[in-house]
Amino acid sequence: MLRIFRYIAAIIVLLAAGIFILNTNLLAPASAEKPMLIAHRGLGQTFHREGLTGETCTAERIFPPEHDYLENTIEGFAAAFEAGADMVEFDIHPTTDGHFVVFHDWTLDCRTDGHGVTRDHSLAELKSLDIGYGYTADNGKSFPFRGKGAGMMPTLDEVLFAFADKRFLINIKSDDPEEGKRLAEKLSMLPPEHQDFLTVYGGGAAIDALHQAMPSLRVLGTDNARKCLVRYALLGWSTIVPESCRNTLFMIPTNVAPFAWGYPDRLIDRLRQYDTTVVLLGAYDGSGFSSGVDDGQGFADVPARFDGAVWTNRIDRIGPLSRSLP
Repeated sequence: MLRIFRYIAAIIVLLAAGIFILNTNLLAPASAEKPMLIAHRGLGQTFHREGLTGETCTAERIFPPEHDYLENTIEGFAAAFEAGADMVEFDIHPTTDGHFVVFHDWTLDCRTDGHGVTRDHSLAELKSLDIGYGYTADNGKSFPFRGKGAGMMPTLDEVLFAFADKRFLINIKSDDPEEGKRLAEKLSMLPPEHQDFLTVYGGGAAIDALHQAMPSLRVLGTDNARKCLVRYALLGWSTIVPESCRNTLFMIPTNVAPFAWGYPDRLIDRLRQYDTTVVLLGAYDGSGFSSGVDDGQGFADVPARFDGAVWTNRIDRIGPLSRSLP
């Protein structure tokens, strides 16, 4: 009986040693890169997250403004790149007359002086709106951006023309394959060198249709994001990358990432082989909503040499911190 226990113990030790060797960064070359910074919606106003739900109007709970920029605007994108963003993420919706506008919300009522579903309007109607109308930091006593956002909802064409040499991560907020085809028609008109700066992500049939129409464009599916994290937790120790973790964004909070197999360098290299980018989010707080790495305390949890990406809503804070890294 003692001999059997010794055999079992030896097998456990060998298995643990094998897992360690496959996943430790001590035996892997360290990254020489600084993290890539993704400015979520450019530079805009941020908001407190207490009691946040999927129905919350975030424009009604912003912090007292520290700058004059609004999310998803030409001006906010320019400020983000100036502050040090390597890539800017933004959202798009189709209009009823064949254009795409850059705007986050599915409906207009929270952030603008308009009403109804965003994609149920023409470009002229959307251009007539004040996108700063709904912002307040004091429960509606004052509206610091009201009147300042008139006509500032940009089109996709305007953004791509203004920043032809900048990198963008475009979120297509649809499950409609026709929308994917329409986006492909628009992006295929760009020079190949301009297309190389673009990545489109999202879920559903719209992304599938876009990829089918433009196989050379980098397209990332996010349908299986939660499944990916769970399956990698179960299988990653063996170096297996689950199918749900391929050709996507591996988005993980900074306080969870250290528990991912091979983090940071082996994880990054492992997923890159399947065209997946590791993106660090803000620390998970149990709310069910992802945050960004938005202050110095959060950025301290990012490895100084990290060949992945950092998702931030405050590129004005994180950009200078990144530039100061040795």
